[in-house]
Amino acid sequence: MNPRHHLAALATSLLLAASPALSAENNKDEATQEVRAPLESITRHSGQFGGSKMAYEAIAGEIFLTDKDGKPKAAIYSTSYLKTPRDATRPVLFLFNGGPGSGSLWLHMGAFGPKRVAVPSNARDDGAPPYPLLDNPHALLDVADLVFIDPVGTGFSRALPGTDPKEYWGIKSDAVSIADFIRLWLGKYQRWNSPKYIGGESYGTTRSIAVANELEGGYNDVALNGIVLISTILDFGLSAEVPGNEMAHVVNLPTFAATAWYHHKVPNPPAQVADFVDQARRFAIGPYLNALAKGNALPADERQQIRTQLARFTGLSEAYLERAELRVLPARFYKELLREQGLVVGRLDGRYTGRDADSAGEFGENDPSFYGIDAAYTAAMNSYARETLKYSPDNQYNVIGAVGPWDWNPNGSSSGGRTAYISVAPYVGRLLRQNSGLRILALQGWYDHATPLLGAEYSLSRPGIPADRIQWHYYDAGHMMYVNEPELVKLSTHVREFIRQRQSGR
Repeated sequence: MNPRHHLAALATSLLLAASPALSAENNKDEATQEVRAPLESITRHSGQFGGSKMAYEAIAGEIFLTDKDGKPKAAIYSTSYLKTPRDATRPVLFLFNGGPGSGSLWLHMGAFGPKRVAVPSNARDDGAPPYPLLDNPHALLDVADLVFIDPVGTGFSRALPGTDPKEYWGIKSDAVSIADFIRLWLGKYQRWNSPKYIGGESYGTTRSIAVANELEGGYNDVALNGIVLISTILDFGLSAEVPGNEMAHVVNLPTFAATAWYHHKVPNPPAQVADFVDQARRFAIGPYLNALAKGNALPADERQQIRTQLARFTGLSEAYLERAELRVLPARFYKELLREQGLVVGRLDGRYTGRDADSAGEFGENDPSFYGIDAAYTAAMNSYARETLKYSPDNQYNVIGAVGPWDWNPNGSSSGGRTAYISVAPYVGRLLRQNSGLRILALQGWYDHATPLLGAEYSLSRPGIPADRIQWHYYDAGHMMYVNEPELVKLSTHVREFIRQRQSGR
């Protein structure tokens, strides 16, 4: 672990350890307060999306989750965009981001909402405000009504007085809360028989599958027409950085190759990154995996061949790879690839580069592909909500919430199940088997080290998951491919076509 991250994690754990008594006392005091009514603001607008001009209403507001006795426990904030006049036959697409702990502002203000914040497409820092807030003709309102959801502890969503927010912080409990919200939203807006889609980014893809499992896993079934997975991670065991897990090195390699290709660290590179990634993919799941599996029994001549090929795909020296035992952790790769230039590459998007205080360290100070965009999105969402949507709560928009400790057991901690191998991928096969109308759209960036493309491909290619029910697309960007405007155009086109195909029965 990065020493900086270790200290941050230690500080967080100490804070959490010190806070229960204070939190309990606050909750006790809050429990005596009268629960307020849900906040809501409705504004009316018009715009041109996908070539179609239309009027729509924006509903920025809360829906309360309640206990079995009807007492409000949590307020989930969402921004809904509904074409006017309202049409219950239109598809509705529910969207959220990941983290866990992230608000939905990234997909909202970066990709699919009617306004977007402009950041440089060429992987440069977003700088200082003001940040341009532009009409977004690529928003999906021409094909679906849109609902951007912030889970409890993110965005404007929060636990209500007397409720411990940790009740919502886990794979299972988070999915249950979002599924409950969707059911309440469908009832409030009379959309139970509308075509339904859900979509998420990053951990939001984990959430998408877990939510789909909650919606479709019982007799009170809410069937879905499609699931959109953006920067997919379903099987956390694949990339777990623990000694002996060779699959982590395998699934990272094609993304290392893409980033090395982008920064011109590859001798005699092919013209297209897709070709180089394909070469790296075949090497990773073939000779490289075979060599790693041999461990100390790997013959010297084979080791030399693997090392030479690995140097070609990663852009790192053979000497460095030998010292690393042919196994390079992502954090080391970010620092080592452009060390001679004094640069560190991004985790979320390997196109980005930044400078640390010095070039001698093993790990980077921070992720240049995150600090290169976060200020613009934070400013845009807070100003847009208050000035355009006329929604002015008493709290700031929580971009990345402190939602921890997170319960990583997919069945919930009360199940007593093991949590060492965390995967929601098996849900996918069952969902597809039990809903003949369901299809999945999987979208990946070449330079995304946070959720590497081979990890997504591997988890969705297991037995029991029909390959013909999943569509794939790849983008010349990283985790948030929409920050590169030409790729935003492709992304919105692919999602728009997916919804249209589903509506036509394809």
